[in-house]
Amino acid sequence: MLRLLPLAAALIAATPAFAGAFQDIPSLDRAVVAFTGHALGEAGGARATIDTRLKLAPCPTVSLSWRTEAHDSVVISCLGPEWRVFVPVVGRIDVATPAAAPAQRAAAVPPVIRRGDPVMIEAGQNGFSITREGVAMGDALPGGRVLIRVADAKTPVQAVAVESGRATLPGWPE
Repeated sequence: MLRLLPLAAALIAATPAFAGAFQDIPSLDRAVVAFTGHALGEAGGARATIDTRLKLAPCPTVSLSWRTEAHDSVVISCLGPEWRVFVPVVGRIDVATPAAAPAQRAAAVPPVIRRGDPVMIEAGQNGFSITREGVAMGDALPGGRVLIRVADAKTPVQAVAVESGRATLPGWPE
């Protein structure tokens, strides 16, 4: 029985999962580019690369599909061993899909806050209010979320665009 213990340990160490063999993440990024037909960061392409810290079991054949008809994310999946990765896609207008009509209407509304604009963040109720000035880190439509860089804060503040130069904190009335 004791002679079988080293043999079992050697077999376990020789298996790919224990030998440090993981799915090649850059190849998944290339597969997403081929699937969407758009480069990283481009409209219709992946928003960002897949996190290389993921330790996925190697998959002989990955499957790619759209998460929804809106083509907002690509789903990369493996049946054996079973795992899935969701890759967000930069918004795009695709006239071939039924979801394109609302997307085209949304594109017709110009952003009320643009990257680099000074923005006043407001929050309050009856009896008190808080305001803070900052700079927008991206564009936002009315009611859309935007990150605002505030001078004293280490991280940006997430806010909801109200009108040009004005935003409120999520969960607070306008």
